[in-house]
Amino acid sequence: MYQISMDQPCHVHFIGIGGISMSGIARILLSRGFAVSGSDTHESALTRSLQEQGAQIRFGQRADNIPADTDVVVYTAAIHPDNPEYAGAVSRGLPMLTRAELLGQVMTAYDEAINIAGTHGKTTTTSLISEVMLEAGMDPTISVGGILPAIGGNIRVGGEHYFVAEACEYTNSFLSFHPTAEVILNVEADHLDFFKDINDIRHSFRRFAELLPENGLLVINRGIRDLSYFTEGLKCRVITFGWDADSDYSAKDITYDEYAHPSFTVVKKGVGEAGRVSLHIPGEHNILNALAALALCDHYGIPMAAIEKGISNFTGTERRFERKGAWNGVTVIDDYAHHPQEITATLKAALRCPHKNLWCVFQPHTYTRTKALMDDFAKALSLADKVVLAKIFPARETDTLGISADDVRKKVEALGKPAWYFASFEEIEAFLREHCVPGDLLITMGAGDVYKVGDDLLKN
Repeated sequence: MYQISMDQPCHVHFIGIGGISMSGIARILLSRGFAVSGSDTHESALTRSLQEQGAQIRFGQRADNIPADTDVVVYTAAIHPDNPEYAGAVSRGLPMLTRAELLGQVMTAYDEAINIAGTHGKTTTTSLISEVMLEAGMDPTISVGGILPAIGGNIRVGGEHYFVAEACEYTNSFLSFHPTAEVILNVEADHLDFFKDINDIRHSFRRFAELLPENGLLVINRGIRDLSYFTEGLKCRVITFGWDADSDYSAKDITYDEYAHPSFTVVKKGVGEAGRVSLHIPGEHNILNALAALALCDHYGIPMAAIEKGISNFTGTERRFERKGAWNGVTVIDDYAHHPQEITATLKAALRCPHKNLWCVFQPHTYTRTKALMDDFAKALSLADKVVLAKIFPARETDTLGISADDVRKKVEALGKPAWYFASFEEIEAFLREHCVPGDLLITMGAGDVYKVGDDLLKN
């Protein structure tokens, strides 16, 4: 495998440089004196920012996009061998790295590489840890899978001691990383277009935990089924968090404000009450995310006052229970949830907010996930008062399974909740204009482009 050296800058070309993670790595390399070029299908705020920093970017995928002096080509899992740019790199015999392989090599340049993993909650927990470290003046380098207002984007180039990054399990990307500390938030069935089943997923997370060195740290949710499978035999330190009072970090005296923002007392095993934390993001599930962040930051000796302040500073990232505005007295929220557990957590948070009717406009993400978790999707969505289904967002897939979002609608109706399916956003918007009333709460939900529904309603 080609090895980069952060002390010896070379020319790196990115196929798909506009992605949230790829653009972040490119920014880090630019800050260290690397020559960076790349391509993407279209221009965006991220590509424009990279160009302002000196990156050479072309739009469209062509073999001649790759400059003659390129030392290594980087690509994502979404790029297939028949991609003309990928094929061009192969024909020229250029060294190639996946995005995950390059990110893993970048991590080795830092004293502490902190990886946040799990089926859900990675972006929020990475953001919470980042806010705390910023509050404590630790100057972290940050790579987060969303736009974090505190750093004005998805990446922060800081000092060379702490690197904080999300670690995604899809295609086993996180197994290319070199962490010194890990957070594992949860392990659930997802990405079943790649993994065989839940046991295959659990095996990958176990391998991820085994990457930690003897002096490393694993912070893990005590509520994960058969926890010892992940922790037994590890040489590193293991810290747990969770609802169970036997966790090293747990919560009690939980209260909520009118926006479903929780506050709680932190209980540290063997110490007792360790402080009071107030979140400015909604939902019970975020208590666990906050406990995970708190446990990790406490390990690094950050004072509790800075932890409390940093956690309180975080008001959310884009597309995570994001309040977009109000339209005709209807509050519009957008959320990235695309897995049944995420949907459940988001709708439970919404139920704590003032509302007349809770509407959920859900766009399923990928055919394989929709088919594998169909019943779970219906059960989760039935927490809403009224459910509207949009067409499945295919992402990287083609429809070979013969399923539709209308199949989800039928299952939601079978659970006793009114549900509708429309093939276009225009039809959905027209329906909502006719049926939503002042005081309703409308959530657009999914990992695709369903946010456009709320944006259109607010604009018009």
